[in-house]
Amino acid sequence: MKLLLRRTLVLSDPYSAKHVALFNSFLTSVRKFISMALPTNVLLYFYFKSTSQVLKMNMTKHHFTLLALGDSYTIGESVPLHESFPYQTLQLLRQTGLHFHAPEIIAQTGWTTFELAEQILHTKLDDHYDFVTLLIGVNNQYRGLSAEDYEADFEFLVKKAIHLADEKNDHVIVLSVPDWGVTPFAKSKNAKKIAEEIDAFNAINKRISMEHKVRYVEITKSSREAADDPSLIASDGLHYSAKEYSKWAREIAAVIQSMAK
Repeated sequence: MKLLLRRTLVLSDPYSAKHVALFNSFLTSVRKFISMALPTNVLLYFYFKSTSQVLKMNMTKHHFTLLALGDSYTIGESVPLHESFPYQTLQLLRQTGLHFHAPEIIAQTGWTTFELAEQILHTKLDDHYDFVTLLIGVNNQYRGLSAEDYEADFEFLVKKAIHLADEKNDHVIVLSVPDWGVTPFAKSKNAKKIAEEIDAFNAINKRISMEHKVRYVEITKSSREAADDPSLIASDGLHYSAKEYSKWAREIAAVIQSMAK
């Protein structure tokens, strides 16, 4: 860099000449200082430092993805979408400072394990997701389908979920099947028989979950509290309310938060 300084002092007497000499010496010192690379280095230092800080900030704001697989419990039948457990889970996680895209949901009321598996095979999904939840089986029990078929289908779904979670087993979260036998809809049904069959299906999904080293969240016990607390039941008398879903969401959020970095 060059600095052009115009000298305006006029030589008139020895006293002035002395001051001009001093001024010239000062100018020489200034030129030497400016000719050095120090200012450029300083600017580059602050530039790269600020750039690295920006990059660091962006890196800490990774937007996580969540895929939720299931049936009517996953879509939140009879409650607004934002009150379903996948959406409540994300709200809890965002409150901790984590960044999440809206959940992608592959679920429909009435689906069995077979129908969920078929839909997954015919749906174009992303290559992988940061986290995957799986809650399925109540309609297998409701329709009287065999435990053997449930076992085979459920293992396929767990393996598929692991693949979608980028082969990270512990990023798959399986939820146990809730007990609809405690709802007003089941008032004329055999609640004891329903509970026993639900427990049998949950024994299967828990065992498979343990074998494949995925996370397992037990919500069946919580769902049975609806027998004594009507506020946990949605307006249709069969599905659960936002209040019950919030309990599931807290459990799932705690699991995800422990892994999200």
